[in-house]
Amino acid sequence: MALSQNGVRDLIGYGRHPPDPRWPGGARVALNFVLNIEEGSEYAIEHGDGFSEATLTEMPDSPLPRGERDLAAESMFEYGSRVGVWRILDLFAARALPLTGFACALVLERMPELAAALREAGHDICCHGWRWVNHWQLSEAEERAQIARAVASLRASMGAAPAGWYCRYGPSVNTRRLVAEHGGFLYDSDAYNDELPYYVTVAGAPHLVVPYSLTNNDVKFHRGNIGNGDGFEALLRDALDLLRTEGRGGRMMSVGMHARLLGHPARAAGLARFLDHARALPDVWICRRVEIAQHWLATHPPTPMTGEPA
Repeated sequence: MALSQNGVRDLIGYGRHPPDPRWPGGARVALNFVLNIEEGSEYAIEHGDGFSEATLTEMPDSPLPRGERDLAAESMFEYGSRVGVWRILDLFAARALPLTGFACALVLERMPELAAALREAGHDICCHGWRWVNHWQLSEAEERAQIARAVASLRASMGAAPAGWYCRYGPSVNTRRLVAEHGGFLYDSDAYNDELPYYVTVAGAPHLVVPYSLTNNDVKFHRGNIGNGDGFEALLRDALDLLRTEGRGGRMMSVGMHARLLGHPARAAGLARFLDHARALPDVWICRRVEIAQHWLATHPPTPMTGEPA
C-alpha cells in the first residue's frame, strides 16, 4: 500500500486482505501503551504564548478570559508531572511491562528525574515535539527548526535520538516531509487510519507509519464519554478481546494515557485492572512502539521503488 503525501488521501488501505503481521510468538495483538508527556511544555503565559492552556484538564472550558494567566489550569497540569506520572510508571514497573513515551522534549529538560526513570525502565521515546504546540500553525521554517531542536534535546536527556515522531493532534502538510528530511526516525505516528503499520512514499523513498488512536485513549475522561475507571477498563477490554478473536489476521492496539488525567487514583485503578487482564493473555504481545516499527521493517520491508510492503 503506497500513500501520497501532502494531503492526498487513501480511503482503501489494505482493504479486504490485510497482511498477516506475524507478531512475535504468534501473538494476535501487538499492544502498545503510550504515555503522553506534555506537562510543562503546554501553551502558557510563562512561555510568552499570551494565554494559558486548559486542554485535557478537569476544566477544559476555562472560566478565565483568554490572555489571563490560569493558575488553576497550570496546577492541574502540575498534578500530572508531580503525582500522576509516577503512579502510572509504578503500575507498569510493578508488572514489568513496557510503555512508550510520547515526550515533548522541553518536559524532559525540566524534569531530569523523569528522564532518568524512563531510561532506567527501558521505555522508548517517540518525539512529541519541542513543546506541546500545534505544528499545523507553524511556518515550514519554524517547524523544521523545532523538529531539530526537539531531537537534539531528547538525545541529550535520554542518551539517544527518538525512534519516532508524533505531533500534537495532527501534523501540518509539511511535517512528514520535514521528519524524513531531518532523518534518523524509524517511523511517525501522525495517523489514526489503520490498525496495522504501513508505508508511504516521501520524497521518493518509503517511510513507515505506525498509526495511533484517540479511541482507546483517556481523552474520553476529558470529554465526559467515560466517568470512572470501570468505564475505561471496559472500553480497553472490549477492544482487545474483539481484536483477539477476529479472523482477518493480527492487529495492533494503541492505548493513549495522560498523567494529568489517568494518573488520578480512581482512573488509574481501571488501568491497573486492564494491565492485569492483558498480561495474562498468551496471544497478546505487550511491547514498545519502536519494537512494532522494527518488526514491521524486518518482516514486511518496503519494495525499493514504490514504498509498498513486500
